[in-house]
Amino acid sequence: MKYQYRARDPLGKVREGEIDADTIEVAAQRLRQDGLAILHLDEDTDGSLFPRRVSKSDIIYLTSQLAVMVDTGITLSTALAGISEQEENPTLKKILIDLQRSVESGDDFSSALGRYPALFDKTFISLVKASEATGTLGEMLERIAAYLRKELETRGKVRAALAYPTVMLVLAIAVTVFLLTFVLPKFTPLFSRQGMQLPKPTIVMMALSHYLIDFWYLWIVGLVGGTIGFVYGKKTEPGRKIWDWIKISTPIVGPMFRKVTISRSVRTLGTMIASGVPMLEAIQLSAAVAGNYYFERLWMDVQIHVMAGNQICEALARNRLFPRMLVQMISSGEETGKLDMVLVKVSNYFDQEVETSLKTVTSMIEPIMITVMGVIVGGIGLGMLLPIFSLSKTPT
Repeated sequence: MKYQYRARDPLGKVREGEIDADTIEVAAQRLRQDGLAILHLDEDTDGSLFPRRVSKSDIIYLTSQLAVMVDTGITLSTALAGISEQEENPTLKKILIDLQRSVESGDDFSSALGRYPALFDKTFISLVKASEATGTLGEMLERIAAYLRKELETRGKVRAALAYPTVMLVLAIAVTVFLLTFVLPKFTPLFSRQGMQLPKPTIVMMALSHYLIDFWYLWIVGLVGGTIGFVYGKKTEPGRKIWDWIKISTPIVGPMFRKVTISRSVRTLGTMIASGVPMLEAIQLSAAVAGNYYFERLWMDVQIHVMAGNQICEALARNRLFPRMLVQMISSGEETGKLDMVLVKVSNYFDQEVETSLKTVTSMIEPIMITVMGVIVGGIGLGMLLPIFSLSKTPT
């Protein structure tokens, strides 16, 4: 039997881990023998090989529930206990119980959340930490829920817009492989028996068909190797720089990705400033959530200029990634002292721009993909029909 534990050592440092024991009494005795004061000791009931995933929607719903309960005067530990009792996801239930016990033991809620960075990012934790200093946790949780809901909505729209061209691309590749490996080889014996001179398009198609059939294992190795190289390459700085540059520079989809990145980072900055987070920390978090190497570098450059006593608009004006209109709006916000309000309005404006860009991208990509697919399939069909036309013209 395994038990999860949290305990405090003689120096006051909190330790976490698991211990093997037949009974809970034996487990507690072993911890005390090591000089640890037990804060939490519980049986590890999550014995599944693949723990149930906690989605972004689960976190949004949890945050909204906590906001309502805390606003009505319920203590945080009681709210966590009530939600955990009704939670059906065993993974999230276990996390809620741990958060409850951490709060009851005297830990800050932000510190307890920090133990789960995969679920609660730096923005979430920083906002909660700011609310703890001002005593506005309920209001802040509602603001966080709205922020996360907007982010999830934008991300869903982008994925939906890119789903169609992705399906069309996969379909075009599948049809091409099918024609070259199953259909064209049936015509090859006919062309060989006639001993005729084949047109160049047909020769190219037959050569490609030959390489696909006879060296299929090399294609599979290349596909798997390319996929692995792409996935791991994006995690390196050079690979990430190249991929992020492609995303924001590619025609049609590039402007959409730029607007999504601007909307995300500006909304984060506005939410942070309105919530009382220090300016430098807010800018740093805006860089972290940008999701693009070049925008991250831009925000870090802004942070350096702000530390030197300059305004945000002055640093943004030196970079072409931000539209001039946006720089002017931020400048007016800094002059009037309503920067947080301006940033929120700017993010809402860019959300609308993202929706417009998504519609434009979808309307433009659809005919392009249909044309590309038609050219590929038509080219292969023409390569097969040209020799047949030549045979029909040959005198018998």
